[in-house]
Amino acid sequence: MRKITRILLATTCMAGLATPAMAQDTAPAEAADSAGSSAGSIVVTGSRINRPNSTAAAPITSVTNDAIRAQAAVNIEEVLNRIPQIAPDSQQNYSDSDGRQRIKLRNLGFERTLTLIDGKRVGTMNGVDANMIPTSLIKRVDVLTGGASAVYGSDAVAGVVNFIMDDDFEGIQLNGNYNFYLHKNKRTLISDVASQYGFDQPARGNAIDGGRSDISLTVGKKLFDGRFHISGYVNYREAALVPFTARETAGCELIQTGKDGPLGCTTSTYTPYGYISPRSGAANGQQFVNNPDGSGTLLPYGDAYAANPYDGYSFQRANKRWNAGGFTSFELSDAAELYGSVMWFRDSSSNPYPARVLNSETYGEGTTYFVNCNNPLMSASQAQTICGADAGTGTLAPLDVRYRFNNARPVSDSYLNLGLRATAGVRGQFAQGWSYDVGGVYARNRMDTTWGRPNYDRVNNALNVVSVNGQLQCAAGSADGCLPFDAFSANSATNGQALLDYLTEFGTSTTINTLYNAVATVQGDLGTYGIQSPWADQGVAIAIGAEFREDKLKSYADDVWRKNWGGSNSNLSQNAWEGNVEVQVPIVEHKPFAELLQFNGAFRLSKYSSNPDTFSTWKAEAIWSPISDITFRGSINKAQRAPTVVEAYQGSNISYDRITPTYNDICAPTVTYTTGANGQQVPVYGAPAASREVCAATGLADSLYGSPTLVCPTDVGCTVRSGGYTVNPETAYTKTFGVVLKPSFVPGLVVSIDRFLIDLDDSIGYNNYDYFSNGCLQTGSEFFCSMFVRNADGTLSSNPSTNPTSGYIRGGTTNYYKSKSHGWDFQGQYSTGLGKYGTLALDFAGSLTTLAGGQDSPILPKYNCAGYYGGTCGQLIPKWTHSLRATYTTEDRFFNASFNWRYVGPLTNVSNSNDPALGGNADTERETFYRIGAQNYFDLALTFRVNEAFSLRMSANNIFDKLPPLLPNSYGYGLSRSNTLSARYDSLGRQLAIGATVNF
Repeated sequence: MRKITRILLATTCMAGLATPAMAQDTAPAEAADSAGSSAGSIVVTGSRINRPNSTAAAPITSVTNDAIRAQAAVNIEEVLNRIPQIAPDSQQNYSDSDGRQRIKLRNLGFERTLTLIDGKRVGTMNGVDANMIPTSLIKRVDVLTGGASAVYGSDAVAGVVNFIMDDDFEGIQLNGNYNFYLHKNKRTLISDVASQYGFDQPARGNAIDGGRSDISLTVGKKLFDGRFHISGYVNYREAALVPFTARETAGCELIQTGKDGPLGCTTSTYTPYGYISPRSGAANGQQFVNNPDGSGTLLPYGDAYAANPYDGYSFQRANKRWNAGGFTSFELSDAAELYGSVMWFRDSSSNPYPARVLNSETYGEGTTYFVNCNNPLMSASQAQTICGADAGTGTLAPLDVRYRFNNARPVSDSYLNLGLRATAGVRGQFAQGWSYDVGGVYARNRMDTTWGRPNYDRVNNALNVVSVNGQLQCAAGSADGCLPFDAFSANSATNGQALLDYLTEFGTSTTINTLYNAVATVQGDLGTYGIQSPWADQGVAIAIGAEFREDKLKSYADDVWRKNWGGSNSNLSQNAWEGNVEVQVPIVEHKPFAELLQFNGAFRLSKYSSNPDTFSTWKAEAIWSPISDITFRGSINKAQRAPTVVEAYQGSNISYDRITPTYNDICAPTVTYTTGANGQQVPVYGAPAASREVCAATGLADSLYGSPTLVCPTDVGCTVRSGGYTVNPETAYTKTFGVVLKPSFVPGLVVSIDRFLIDLDDSIGYNNYDYFSNGCLQTGSEFFCSMFVRNADGTLSSNPSTNPTSGYIRGGTTNYYKSKSHGWDFQGQYSTGLGKYGTLALDFAGSLTTLAGGQDSPILPKYNCAGYYGGTCGQLIPKWTHSLRATYTTEDRFFNASFNWRYVGPLTNVSNSNDPALGGNADTERETFYRIGAQNYFDLALTFRVNEAFSLRMSANNIFDKLPPLLPNSYGYGLSRSNTLSARYDSLGRQLAIGATVNF
């Protein structure tokens, strides 16, 4: 029976390490062999046409299974962060993260990178968690640069990341990894500053921590002469907590006030000494702390008594994950092969926070706690300060209390992610030269977020303490478990875990994302019908497809969550119907000056339920190899990203609110006030901020220009309407042009250079009313000024509760302006035999970013963040990054050694950019902390292939234990309070790993 051969994307594999996919031919048998498979589907990234001897027209970087194992990666994010085209991310480390890993190509946001498994979507854009993919079962990861919406649909704007799985495994395999950090703590700038505040610092010397284990079992079997295949896997991962206090680089959150100002640490009034601030009497508003000497007196609060608010935060989060699943296929005949897969995961992680009683105004502006003035836990001196003349009575006195419990466990925000992804379909061949694939994806991701904080009423109950027969108890009794809260002693042993358990309540919010995706593709070789170029050996290939996709999001929360963190339940959905066609047209093959000349094209129509219009995307590609040693390639794509189901709802849902009274209609007179004869405030009207022409563009009658009636009411302000927009898909025009060199006179050498240009228009985002008001004021353009919807009398004030049709300025989620990413990709491979001494392979991947930025509105200047950080740029990518790996393998393949050099280029603070578009000028130039130097990291991996059944791996990442670059105010640059840009640099130091694979 004729098999359906699995043909992988044309890729040269060097020692199984990270390899660029070059534009070259790969024979079907060779490709099948490289995949370790002889049956199954064809998996090609960037095309629905699955053809032997395919040649890539767009640059693709691949990472193989051997490279992943050499790195000893536990999470897929660690693999991806080393690819130059991917903006580093580390969701398992961010304290502010929900633990899900999403991928960002070219720093254009995860929502503009399409993530696939075997060519099919992982899940909804809001619900993707790439860490559901077990690293031990990945054959390779393909990273395609540039738009691919014409092939795959929405979201493939910056590119595509396609995980090719080993779905044809046979046998029994046990794979395990264990890694940990071996870092030498030493004195740094951070520890010097933190010591001035008395904050605890890690002991100097070697720290061994952060242990992570990853073990997987895979079982596969073929039956019925290989026509039926079934395999399954189970994978368990666990990671230990590494707190900030374990590293000398994070002894406190380093801050610098003002340009080149003094360095200090962020401090917290949530001190274990107990912070007290009376809210009545002579000491109203004064800040005190309990005397640490236990004398029962209050001392003025100062930094000497402050706490380190982030000492318990996570460098590496505690995490446990289970992955399980399986793959199956049954070839009934050439005409029909059934296939399917299931992937399930359960991931739990937590972010610890210090156990605290919070500031009373956390529960509302002006809110206070109350303590009874005869509380036996207060000394007479404390009662006098807090209660004044009421000291010793049962009067309840208002106060603010802040207290850190050092005798209790941290209160952790916890995240539980549950996911199920199932695929099923049928594929086969029919007629002559035709094949089909009809299948679908069901993906459901559920995230339970649980946060805790003290209950306001319980804090008050615990503060109201009385003595009954010499026993302290809550005045309200202990029926609800109330225990006395000693807020008036430093480091009180009374304030332990039992009290914290009573005070703290936990609320849970649940979000469920669901994807239903059905895809049907028919492809054929029209050459069998004589439709081909007279100069080509192959005919025209065509693929015709139809797709249905529905995204659903359901969110709800319990009463505790709603009381403390607000929000509302939602049940949202959006669907899309799409049709596409793709062609490959070889024009000339194997002729002088045209070893290959080929055109590829695709076109797709999309209809979204959230939009009345129909949208189109397309691609046009060309490949020309004048000789087999040289290939020129180019691709132009019109790509789109449809709004997520959340963005579509936010755009369309209408709500009204009042603008702060400080806002003034740009067409109203400016108002200042003088004091009248009787002391009253008398308004003085000046000229409006906007011109008559601009105000006419807002719909204002000329006779009302500058009228005092336009001034927003001083008590409630003007009105803003959010929503009511139809959010259109973002549109990007992406271009890649490059050359691939494979000189026959240097066997084993392949080099590629590609230029990429990604220009995104109509990006989706939230813009408040002031975005449109300021834009109208400065430009007078309809885009901005049409957002003024005036009443008949010209005013912008209406009662929000009446759902007004006029009298407001608009804001909300809509399309606004442009983002860009331009640069060059460089890839190279060289492999040479050393005779009886084995082989040596070199693999290089580098990326040069020349433009990373755009223009946020027509009134703002264009900006380029390449090579900068801070301000508008956040933690943008350096101009240049690369990875160079050298691999030596013995002739018998018993031993393999791989040495890797990672380079991260320098970054400059925007303050020193001298670019007004980035906020840089002579006044902002800094003399301190204005530059992060280039960073070099070196890794070593050793593999021993003892026999066919057993292999052993050892590796060291960041061999020289290089410290990350340190800078103050790091939270403003990259969501890290650890004084560095943690996702980009090796923050925890040297990592050692050992792994083994056993085949039974």
